[in-house]
Amino acid sequence: MIEYAFGPLIYEDGVEFRLWAPLKDRVLVNLEGLQPQLMERQADGWHRCRVNGVRPGALYKFVLPDGLEVPDPGSRYQPQDVHGPSEIIDLSRHRWKTDAWTGRPWGEMVIYELHVGSFTSEGTFAAAITKLDHLAAFGVTAIQIMPISDFPGRYNWGYDGVLPYAPDSTYGRPEDLMALVDAAHERGIGVFLDVVYNHFGPDGNYLPNYAPLFTESHKTPWGNGVNYDGDGSRAVREFLIQNAVYWIKEFRLDGLRLDAVHAIKDDSEEHLLHELARRVRAIAAGRHVHLIVENEDNDSDLLERDQNGRAVHFTAQWNDDVHHVLHIAATGESFGYYLDYADDPSKIGLALAEGFVFQGEHMPYRGESRGKPTSNLPPTAFVSFIQNHDQIGNRALGDRMITYRPLEPLKAVTALYLLSAQIPMLFMGEEWGARQPFPYFCDFDEDLNEKVRQGRREELSRLPGFDADDLLDPTAKSTFDASKLNWSELTGAAGAEMLAFYRSLLALRHDRIVPLLETTGPIGSSFRQEGRVTVVEWAFNDGLTLRAVANLSDHPARFSTSSAETEIFSLGTSTEDEMASWAVVVSIAQAGG
Repeated sequence: MIEYAFGPLIYEDGVEFRLWAPLKDRVLVNLEGLQPQLMERQADGWHRCRVNGVRPGALYKFVLPDGLEVPDPGSRYQPQDVHGPSEIIDLSRHRWKTDAWTGRPWGEMVIYELHVGSFTSEGTFAAAITKLDHLAAFGVTAIQIMPISDFPGRYNWGYDGVLPYAPDSTYGRPEDLMALVDAAHERGIGVFLDVVYNHFGPDGNYLPNYAPLFTESHKTPWGNGVNYDGDGSRAVREFLIQNAVYWIKEFRLDGLRLDAVHAIKDDSEEHLLHELARRVRAIAAGRHVHLIVENEDNDSDLLERDQNGRAVHFTAQWNDDVHHVLHIAATGESFGYYLDYADDPSKIGLALAEGFVFQGEHMPYRGESRGKPTSNLPPTAFVSFIQNHDQIGNRALGDRMITYRPLEPLKAVTALYLLSAQIPMLFMGEEWGARQPFPYFCDFDEDLNEKVRQGRREELSRLPGFDADDLLDPTAKSTFDASKLNWSELTGAAGAEMLAFYRSLLALRHDRIVPLLETTGPIGSSFRQEGRVTVVEWAFNDGLTLRAVANLSDHPARFSTSSAETEIFSLGTSTEDEMASWAVVVSIAQAGG
């Protein structure tokens, strides 16, 4: 049993309350129905108080010397939102049905990103359970849940969380999340959680009132950096590293996705990211637990493999580069950050074969160099996608590609990323061609709401549409409501046809491609561009080569195929010497065959 430093300790005869408040000499614990009690201050800045007769379900707050009442930063549940009291939760009461679950190997992953509030009309953990059979039936092996740490208001993307141990009450209780994980495991589906350790949201974060949470030594897009290397940083590090351990151990999650790790600044001898990965992997001994990063810097060092090909720190990175090149091919759009990837179709092959398009080169739009070499990494170190919350939400209307492009290019890039040797990730509703937008949304007080509206325009001002007078209001409930999936589309002819397409691709992936990814040893990746045709090959050490050939254009292209390959998939009407527009052919060849 792990004893976490933050949050209440539950005993048979009562509860011990703890608050790390080194900036305060005096703290009270205020339990509902009882007189406030003085906590004992210790030399290390911790304040402790044991209260007999208190049971799970009790509500409490801490009271600072100026009278400010604050929730427990290690709160397990906030029934009245971030400004309300914390509730004592006994997670040991949950009776797991899937004790034998040890997870799935990384090569089997087909990830499905979802936002709990938008995934169903109810927007709860319990309602999400009702959709798991659908996901399992068409080939999903893991769901990745957007951040759920308690945020202010009724709706939020999740990146404004302030209480990292408490699942947001709008989605249900912690026990409901446990039930969702249990139900997913019953169906062979792993569960990943998106966590945010680079900043805290702007409303409801009381920690700076009594502890050195931030440091002026580092700056981030959200202000001062989290204090991972200054005075008092050991407790701050423990607060968030133990949070990662908490999700993996107590909720039996199969992995984490760490948001924007490039904004985690740390000059310690062991970087926070390395320590977190080391300790999570230690606690997950005997289970398949996978760690994913989002990293704008494309730092391939975080994806290092040992001599046996196992991840030393992080399993994989979200590969924005693959998204960008496939999006440009399918849409022709080259505005904003797409500009650095446009006008060179060979970048498609480079992104699919090597992961990063930029491996230290200068990026004109970005205004600086980006990335490190990836030749020593397997393709499974990269998570590829054509949709995710960011890439849809960064559009002025939050519109999905299917609403402004024909099916042919959409199906071509879908086939290419689902049948590549990288790990695929879908965004909720993609499998049936959902047309609901996914714009950014949040719910603060009016002062913060106005700052969000203006900040959104300024942050994305170089993208088209963000200067429009009728720009969606990210703080309006109607914007959030519009993002909810319409599951009735699944039963329509168009939805059923698209779902069948996805199901066939994922069945093929599981049958023919996953076994290749399970082979040991290095994978040799290569690519070439022949006019409009992109050719990518992944050579495995058992002598087999996976080969994808694609014409991602509106025009036919001259290309001769090889008879020595076993074709496993084709899209488009191609001949031996010509590929149709938006054609994709995937094959497997035996060395010397």
